[in-house]
Amino acid sequence: MHKPHRDLRVWQQAMDLVIEIYDATRQFPSEEKFGLTSQMRRCGVSIPSNIAEGAAKSSQSDYARFLTIAIGSVAELDTQLELARRLRFLSEENHKSLDQNLESISRMLVALRHSVRKANDS
Repeated sequence: MHKPHRDLRVWQQAMDLVIEIYDATRQFPSEEKFGLTSQMRRCGVSIPSNIAEGAAKSSQSDYARFLTIAIGSVAELDTQLELARRLRFLSEENHKSLDQNLESISRMLVALRHSVRKANDS
């Protein structure tokens, strides 16, 4: 099976971010296991998962749609990271690192979606 998503730098960085999210949420209070911890992990996993699913689609419009879903998950995770920072579940340093990585992924996703849409218009 060909796995084109594995060659994408954005997918690779999103996978690394998921590991960072899992590591960071291990430190959250135990009562958050089914709350913010679970939400952040699912949201983080959603980003590379949607990139992969989109890359496997046969049409560029489907690919762009899954990239849009991944971008939505980036915004959702951004909100959850900010909430975790405000609740003091994340240190300022840890939040800053996660936020910078998420911002980088966001920029790459938007650029990739633009490229996919442009190829679809050609």
